[in-house]
Amino acid sequence: MTSNSPNSDVSIRDHLQQLEERINDLENENQILRETVTEQSDKVEAQQEQIDTLEDEIDTLQEENTRLDAVAQAALKKGGANKDRIAELQTRELEKGAHLLADHVDPDSLADGVDRLERFSKEDNTYMRIPDSEDPLDRGGSVTLSHGDLLPIQQLAQMDDDMLRSSTNSLPSRLAVKLWRARTDPSVGDNPWQKGCKGVREYVKASDMKHWIRRQESGVSDAYAKKLVSRTIDALLELSKNRLAIRRQTERKNGLQYTERRVLLKADSSIPGETTETIDSPETAGVHG
Repeated sequence: MTSNSPNSDVSIRDHLQQLEERINDLENENQILRETVTEQSDKVEAQQEQIDTLEDEIDTLQEENTRLDAVAQAALKKGGANKDRIAELQTRELEKGAHLLADHVDPDSLADGVDRLERFSKEDNTYMRIPDSEDPLDRGGSVTLSHGDLLPIQQLAQMDDDMLRSSTNSLPSRLAVKLWRARTDPSVGDNPWQKGCKGVREYVKASDMKHWIRRQESGVSDAYAKKLVSRTIDALLELSKNRLAIRRQTERKNGLQYTERRVLLKADSSIPGETTETIDSPETAGVHG
């Protein structure tokens, strides 16, 4: 006989209830998973759309880059041809003795036939030309600059002593002109200027200038020569339109330290007609003369 005890009925009901709760839990988990799958699917779809958009943009950019590259290559080709034509024209003009603005000349691009170029100043501009064996300031018998192109001190330096005296009654101005002439004209002989370095082309010490003045002007006392040094320096600056500079230099002599003025002609000073730099082409670097 089968026993239908109350405990047995309770156990079955508990088991059924547990099964129902488990079913509800699984259904909830299943719903959550469905929602998660749907959410992920939406994200994947959105990402795919973004990828498709980016790929379209990449294709568009690649096409544009290809077009721009073709345009750039055409421009470079045309620019190269124009540069060659300009170099050819500049070469021919330089060979004819032309003076071309330095900023407009690329020495490395010039056609065959121009091995060396030199820079020189004229009318407050820097030019290039093929080196000329004759002096542009008439020290070699040929003038390439007009009188008006020169600095006042250069104009006065071209005069003889009588013309200079009639042109200015200022002794410091005449001494400044003679000092400039001593720097530029080797035939003068008595030249107190010295070669410089580190950005200075030439310089003259105030003490050397004092002794030079006493050699130039007989009967001048040492005290008066010192005064003339300052006035001559002022005249040098004025007549050179401040192309010269003044620097105080500390020196030692006989164990004593003192400060002395120097008149400097800097390497980058623009002096009409004077060469400031000589440029060799790569093929002829080191060739002189």
